[in-house]
Amino acid sequence: MPKPIRYAVFPVAGKGTRFLPATKASPKEMLPVVDKPLIQYAVEEALAAGATNLVFITGRHKRAIEDHFDQDTELEELLLSKNKDEELAMVRSIVPSDVSCIYLRQGAPLGLGHAVLCARSVVGHEPFFVHLADDLIDAETPCLDQMRQVYEETGGSILGVQTVPPDQTHQYGIVDGESVSEKVWRLKGTVEKPAPEEAPSNLAVVGRYILDPQIFNYLAGLGEGAGGEIQLTDAIARLLNDRPVWAYQFDGVRFDCGSKLGYLEATLHFALRHPTLGAPVAEYVKRIAGEI
Repeated sequence: MPKPIRYAVFPVAGKGTRFLPATKASPKEMLPVVDKPLIQYAVEEALAAGATNLVFITGRHKRAIEDHFDQDTELEELLLSKNKDEELAMVRSIVPSDVSCIYLRQGAPLGLGHAVLCARSVVGHEPFFVHLADDLIDAETPCLDQMRQVYEETGGSILGVQTVPPDQTHQYGIVDGESVSEKVWRLKGTVEKPAPEEAPSNLAVVGRYILDPQIFNYLAGLGEGAGGEIQLTDAIARLLNDRPVWAYQFDGVRFDCGSKLGYLEATLHFALRHPTLGAPVAEYVKRIAGEI
């Protein structure tokens, strides 16, 4: 049985420039989808997969993320005094008491690979999740938990993938691999943003990873890659020469909340599924659809 996965790494140092001016003073990860910020959806998914140590790789102007997951005694006392028991329970349950939140600063914008490398001093020699909050996935079984179950069978590192239309392969990293079951492939490599005629498959890597701690050694040995950044895909390419790396096609619906359209689609999707808002939102959508 592989080691249990106790650590989840959240790279959240990006500037969120595509959402300016909304993100000028507030982190993109704190943008709400209905009534929860993006980063809370990410944390809940990691907790459901068994993570007990949440490692946030932050940058300047990200203090709001720390505040969100910190205890707010004054707010709790206010809710208690007003007998708002439901809201009080909600605030207290954002992070369970047995879960640790760890914040590390990424001093320079050197890419996803560098952000993951920043977690080395905390994660050490243990396997870990990497969760990109921009990729919001609605699934009956949370995506990382699906991947954890595969990891317990295969060991090694796992990349979350989804099928994309052939004419969109140039927007993603595309995996090249050998199928070992209906939803699992053993990787031979990845191709970054290939043209449709050059793509080895239509399986695109999205923001979910389980990584062997050996990845830190490869990241530390990399120089700057594309865009002057340390690329996680370059380190994975080296890792799979020594150890098995798998791709897993998860079940669920993914929303690219790094784009405005994807963010709006996610907001509408979760609003329609909300226990109290769903019906009135559906009525509103029907009404405005008839007016268009």
